[in-house]
Amino acid sequence: MLVACGATARAQDPPLSKLEAQYQSETNPVRKAKLLAKLGPLAVDEAARRIGADQDEAAIAALERFRDDVHSTADALTAMQVNAARHPAGFKELQIGLRESLRRLGDLVLQVSSDQQPRFEALRSDLSATQNSLIEALFPSPREKRGKDGKAD
Repeated sequence: MLVACGATARAQDPPLSKLEAQYQSETNPVRKAKLLAKLGPLAVDEAARRIGADQDEAAIAALERFRDDVHSTADALTAMQVNAARHPAGFKELQIGLRESLRRLGDLVLQVSSDQQPRFEALRSDLSATQNSLIEALFPSPREKRGKDGKAD
């Protein structure tokens, strides 16, 4: 029954190429982040399929493109200069999507050959650093919450 539910859920997800096209055409950083949050786990799943088909280089290239998109989207969110703790739209979705993508990427690293593992680990490390910066923006330390006068916002 769970397998049938999972297959139904996957069938309802927009195809990877459609989400990629939407992401590329979107200009609003918040909407880009929300699309990328959905795109991440699908991109890792696609990379897993490519690895299963002995297309390791294509899988790495796709994951590197995803990493670059994550960096540019996170930078665009930061450039908006909003308080992510008070207005988490985009930040929260991207962080959650990254968490899921990182979990799947961790599983994927175990499937690749030992000579390819360092490249996948480096990608995972880069994505993890971005996820950590999103978490810090969403949940700043008490010291960062204080204004110039020493009082809380």
